[in-house]
Parts: sequence; C-alpha cells; structure tokens
Amino acid sequence: MLPLRTTPVILAGGEASRYGGLPKGLERVRGRRILDILVEEMMAALGTEPLLVANAPDAATWLPGLRVVPDVRPGLGALGGILTAVVEGPAPVVCVAWDMPFVSRGLVRALADGLADADAVLPESGGRRGVEPLCAAYGRACAPAIEAALARGDRRAVAFRAGVRVGMLPADRVAAFGDPARLFFNVNTPEDLARAEREA
Repeated sequence: MLPLRTTPVILAGGEASRYGGLPKGLERVRGRRILDILVEEMMAALGTEPLLVANAPDAATWLPGLRVVPDVRPGLGALGGILTAVVEGPAPVVCVAWDMPFVSRGLVRALADGLADADAVLPESGGRRGVEPLCAAYGRACAPAIEAALARGDRRAVAFRAGVRVGMLPADRVAAFGDPARLFFNVNTPEDLARAEREA
C-alpha cells in the first residue's frame, strides 16, 4: 500500500559541466526526451504529475503544465535538490534525477511503498556510494535532518542518513525491476547518451 499522496519529483539541478552545460533531460533516447519518459513512468507509478525542481530560467517551458520550483537554497548540489523536493512537495516524495532514462515505474512504486516504515528509502546499487540517493524516496522528517547536515557543512547527498529512519530497498528487490546498472544509468556526457541510445 502506497503512503498517502506520494509525490513524484524530477530533479533537474546541476550545471551539467560534463555535458557542456546543456539541459540533459531534454536530450532524446529513441526519439523521446528523457524528461517525457520520466514523467510517464512516474505518473504511472504514483498517479499524479511530477514536481520539477529546476533552476533554469526557461524550465517552465520544458513541459507546460508541470509545477516548477527552483532550489530553496541555491548552490548546494544534489542535497539542495532533495531538500527542495521535501519542502516544496505536498507530500512524501520519490525523487529521480532527470538524466536517468531507464528508471521504471515498478521501482518508483517500490520506493514509495517503503515510506510506510521509514523516513527515507534508498535503493542499493553497485555505485561508489552503495546506494542511489538520486532515485529514492523521502518523507517530511528528512528536511530537518538535511538542514542539520548543511549546517555542519556536509553537502553529500547521503549526509543526513544518521538523522532519519532509513529503509533500504535491497539489491535483489531492485534487480526484480531490471539490471541496476541500467536502471540507475545516468547521462553525464554525450558518450553516455550514445550508449543509452544503443541500450534503449
């Protein structure tokens, strides 16, 4: 059973320095913008339109109709985006970075489901952090914990974990929705986009 009114959030922050500053989520994989793919998957999973966290001046034109909010505390990277999602979202949220073209609705739904017993739900991954905080679920209790981490000067995306009840989506459950390396694949460079196109 899903927590009440879980809100999907697409995080479009970052400077895309490895992508020449271009808006990565507007790139196309098999003819569809990554942003559009994520909106479809997240709406199918949670039954409501996503909130878009974006600082670009033209963000409201990317997909008219979506609510767009800038970072509540600019310049804080991924953790600032997560804080904005938790503060601005009208409910607990599932956040996905907008350069992840292969995130599935089943995974989004499973992350939201985990909020019934936790303040944050992080999927295990094979990445350097061991979890994927930019495809994860966050409840209201995360806001003060994030603020405390920022006050300590810790801007890591997982900096606030010790201050909340964290639930893990184990690797075997993640794998039920697809290869984790594919699910969490993100387009950081033009070469990544070419790879995504090959694997789509």
